[in-house]
Amino acid sequence: MSSPLLRLRESLASVLQFAPLEFRPLQRRLRRSVSVADMRRLSKRRLPRGVFDYIDGGAEDERTLNANCDAFAKVRFRPRVLQGVGEINVAGRVLGETTAFPFIMAPTGFTRIADPQGELAVARAAQRAGLPYTLSTLATRSIEEVRAAAPNARLWFQVYAWRNRELVAEMVHRAAACRYEALVLTVDTAVFGRRERDLRRGFSLPPKIGPETLIDGALHPEWTLSFLRSEPIRFANVVGTGVGDGSSPVDLAGYINSQFEPGLSWSDVEWLRSLWSGPIIIKGIQTVEDARIAADFGVAAIALSNHGGRQLDDAPAIFDLVAPVADAVGGRIEIVCDGGIRRGSDIVKAMAAGATSCMGGRAYLYALGAAGEAGVDQLLATWREDIRRTLALLGVSSFAELDRSYLSTF
Repeated sequence: MSSPLLRLRESLASVLQFAPLEFRPLQRRLRRSVSVADMRRLSKRRLPRGVFDYIDGGAEDERTLNANCDAFAKVRFRPRVLQGVGEINVAGRVLGETTAFPFIMAPTGFTRIADPQGELAVARAAQRAGLPYTLSTLATRSIEEVRAAAPNARLWFQVYAWRNRELVAEMVHRAAACRYEALVLTVDTAVFGRRERDLRRGFSLPPKIGPETLIDGALHPEWTLSFLRSEPIRFANVVGTGVGDGSSPVDLAGYINSQFEPGLSWSDVEWLRSLWSGPIIIKGIQTVEDARIAADFGVAAIALSNHGGRQLDDAPAIFDLVAPVADAVGGRIEIVCDGGIRRGSDIVKAMAAGATSCMGGRAYLYALGAAGEAGVDQLLATWREDIRRTLALLGVSSFAELDRSYLSTF
């Protein structure tokens, strides 16, 4: 006859399972990061306050930053049932080529402040996931370094309108030589937005490690040691060009206002096309009127974008633009929804409203800050499964079957 203690143990064993202990810090972080919100919390804990606020913040009162996400939250799905849905196909098409799902990794400057591998880590993750990756002009890894790190990736290059046009032409030719697929012309930075979190912190690029940040550095030793052990953070694509490469701390607003051309116009799109034979995407369209002009110019795509709420506060929430722009351009041009994507279901909503793909950067920076390259891998895998599950629950088997009837506000 078994003892009462043995019976109790057997009874507990039948209803309880004890998780194995995980001694690897990275794996513990990944286990806790099941959403972008989780990754944001972890990156806030791991990164110095100024670095996190640079990634997380927006312009002025951050109303547009918040509105980008809120616009998705306000829309409800209208799922259909008993549709006989079988295998789900989550693939998208971007610039005529198939992608694992309809998402593009947006350009983000200074990515190495989140993780020492920076753009290299993101490009490798994009290559594994089967998604395009856009390298920023103000990246901390060069055009050539990123191609070497991700030799089979679909790489795009983002262009700002520098006052020095010879510099722009030189970078465009370098991108072509490295087999970059498309150029992304960012048009919403005539001047730099007022990012008040950065002003309060006195944030500079690269981040300064000195008396004023000593306590913050001590509270985030893992980041601080990685920062000190790594090669200097610089604007890798403009090293040696005479425009300043960030090797000494710079005020970002002053740098951009002095180096970028505020008088950018539609004629500059034609000038860029004279340098580049591949697709051109205009990033920063925020009205139906400008979407029509872009379509008339014959560019390959537009990215509806307010720079993640980092430029003009009270600019329109991007998701709200998708349907009217899709109606206006009538399939003449690809429409990329860039702003507020936090879940795979947000991508489904944008596609149902009329986008042909989506783009985002802040979410993968959270993932990079939380768990490095493995965090970006996990984010993209999670979104792919989010999309698969959402399509199945909506009663459709692919994006081709989606339309606005699956959303409550249209």
